Amino acid sequence: MQSWSPTNLPTVPGSAPPLRLYDTATGEVRPTAPSATARMYVCGITPYDATHLGHAATYLAFDLVNRVWRDAGHDVLYVQNVTDIDEPLLERAKRDHGDWVVLGMRETALFREDMESLRVLPPKHYIGAVEAMAEISELVSKLLAAGAAYRIDDAEYPDVYYDSAATKEFGYESGYDEATMRRLSGERGGDPERPGKRNPVDALLWRMARPGEPFWESELGTGRPGWHVECAAISLNRLGSQIDVQGGGSDLIFPHHEFGAAHAEAFTGVHPFARHYCHAGMIALDGEKMSKSRGNLVFVSKLRADGVDPMAVRLALLAGHWRSDRSWEPELLHAAQARLAAWREAASLDAGPPAEDTVARLRTHLADDLDSPKALAAVDAWASQARERRGRDTQAPGLVKLAVDALLGVEL
Repeated sequence: MQSWSPTNLPTVPGSAPPLRLYDTATGEVRPTAPSATARMYVCGITPYDATHLGHAATYLAFDLVNRVWRDAGHDVLYVQNVTDIDEPLLERAKRDHGDWVVLGMRETALFREDMESLRVLPPKHYIGAVEAMAEISELVSKLLAAGAAYRIDDAEYPDVYYDSAATKEFGYESGYDEATMRRLSGERGGDPERPGKRNPVDALLWRMARPGEPFWESELGTGRPGWHVECAAISLNRLGSQIDVQGGGSDLIFPHHEFGAAHAEAFTGVHPFARHYCHAGMIALDGEKMSKSRGNLVFVSKLRADGVDPMAVRLALLAGHWRSDRSWEPELLHAAQARLAAWREAASLDAGPPAEDTVARLRTHLADDLDSPKALAAVDAWASQARERRGRDTQAPGLVKLAVDALLGVEL
């Protein structure tokens, strides 16, 4: 599957501190310690609707990770999937009397446009579940052969499930108790009440074909994969047995990331699958989490169509800490538009106050668990002084413009 076009990433003079990130599994902000090449997997969209601001906030958070690592001298091998076959996609296509393939292709194309407009650095590998079907079914077959999976005792639909007891560490990523896991499984696409499962939370690996549903041939039988194993297979085959960051929204902590890690660890024997499990906060509208099921969405494409500068959208979302649940309000966008105008004015001047300290603070704040609010404030302070003509450094406006571009992804 084609990714979106890359944006130019300038090099900023000076050195950057190592990145520290909050890890869900340990509950601590810890240093990341990638090798020369940092490895990151971020779960992608299920393309049954347009990109909303909740999506955008998540991908902007991991775009900052990408940029901070690159500024520190690392190459970044970044992989993202597209869940282009799953129940929500089929349900939406049925509701609208459309073709699920056409729907998925259309919304994926719109997502790419939105990401490009927001200047999100594209993944090296952008992989749809449909194009990865052979490798996904192969992983399921190997888990089944290793005893980490089982077929349910159902004569009509002997689906394959992962045995959550296959790895002794199961549950370490989320830290949830059994009751919470069971509840979230039911709320987030699982089937804890299905008879015959060894554990109610055991996750579906291969769904045998049902009448009227799309299916693929494999040695497992005619069918299609479960959700979590898709990401495990795509990640393992491109990033290896252990990665530096597994990313997504906080709604993916369980069951998606818990089971994705378990699938990978049961196959490779390497623990932990990710050195950091990182989860972005949710974006709310009118006090409710922004989600397709609620229909309370603000779409990036709609804002763009209304003439809103994508850089203002980016700044509005970066005004909140990446891990914080927060609300989208019109005032947030207005403040971001004013900030963007002030920064652009300051960066266009012939001179300004020296900017080396500003760039250093920008780097320090981003390296400290992506503290974008403090990073924005550091640029605000420089821009305010520059607009008051309180400096004569002719190199300063260009340096700030360069740093804001490279580290925050905002084009001035």
